[in-house]
Amino acid sequence: MLIVIGGGIGSGKSSVGEILRSLGAIVVEADDVGHEILEPGGEAFDAVSARWPYAVDDGRIDRALLAAAVFTDSDQLAELESMTHPAIRSRIAEIISTADRIVAVEVPILGSVTPENAYRVLIDAPDDVRISRAAARGNNEEDVRNRMTSQPSRDEWLEWADRVIHN
Repeated sequence: MLIVIGGGIGSGKSSVGEILRSLGAIVVEADDVGHEILEPGGEAFDAVSARWPYAVDDGRIDRALLAAAVFTDSDQLAELESMTHPAIRSRIAEIISTADRIVAVEVPILGSVTPENAYRVLIDAPDDVRISRAAARGNNEEDVRNRMTSQPSRDEWLEWADRVIHN
């Protein structure tokens, strides 16, 4: 069985993922896979560092600098996603294909890294709660709002979901 846990920043995807992990599921966080492919030697490192050289610090992509550029410009975000999503999808597909038990994949956006045969669960929370949670994890409130603006709307998430968990 394949479960995709979706929801925007601060919705509670990781909490649900931890519960599923405690029940024996393999939990894959698409964000973590995204971090890996942006590491030196990762599948997207060369393309991303060439496109946004000012986001490279000491030979590594500074994700905060990259986020500042792309989460305020939808064209740049789409460009970044075109460079990263194929590698993210490929890694997730590899994990799924070798799994011997339920796999849950946490995703912060719709479709682009969501396997088609998955049961889609939306973790839903009010915007003010999401902002508060993300800020409590050390995120800048303005950055959180920028990310929320670049993520799917609540209505888009609700249309996507097979099930909704109100958190």
